[in-house]
Amino acid sequence: MQLRFRPKRSAHDALQVLVEESWRGRRWVVETDIANCFSAIPHDKLMQAVEERVCDQAILRLLRAMLRAGVMEHGVVRREVTGTPQGGVVSPLLANVYLHRIDRAWSTREHGVLVRYADDAIVMCSSRQQAEAALGRLTELLADLGLEPKAAKTRIVHLQVGGEGVDFLGFHHRLVRAWARTGTKQVTFWPAGPRTRPCNTPETGSGR
Repeated sequence: MQLRFRPKRSAHDALQVLVEESWRGRRWVVETDIANCFSAIPHDKLMQAVEERVCDQAILRLLRAMLRAGVMEHGVVRREVTGTPQGGVVSPLLANVYLHRIDRAWSTREHGVLVRYADDAIVMCSSRQQAEAALGRLTELLADLGLEPKAAKTRIVHLQVGGEGVDFLGFHHRLVRAWARTGTKQVTFWPAGPRTRPCNTPETGSGR
């Protein structure tokens, strides 16, 4: 069974947004993911987010019990005050409810276009200046949630022919020349890894 983080939305939908926004000229990319996302979400703030939409006390009690259940390691039960149930079917849902606050705060495109799937995120921007402002804004929003970007995976990349490209949701994205005669450029992508080859071509609709 495939667990999706939003109804009728998949990782491939997020990948398509990257391709379409690059075609619109947003080729400065803030690449990041959230450090220890599933283990760092504060329970009290998570429940506040849930209570914005859910008032059924039975459901709220059940969620609190699930969060307090803890995990057993070497015969000892460890209960934390942060994190969603690791491996639990409700964990992706709770994480997305909490992180939706970032999506709402990014409703305008002042800082580019945010593309988020679970704890992986990129921001498509029109200039380096906008990308730097977007990274600052994203860091600020995460701090308000008690979270932070993963330093080792956070950077600003310019998508350009011959450039280093961007990794997102298991795929490596690069800007290439689609047609030598016209000079048309498009983003193409293939599974991330040093021994993989492109899995799409201009005819597959990966760009314009």
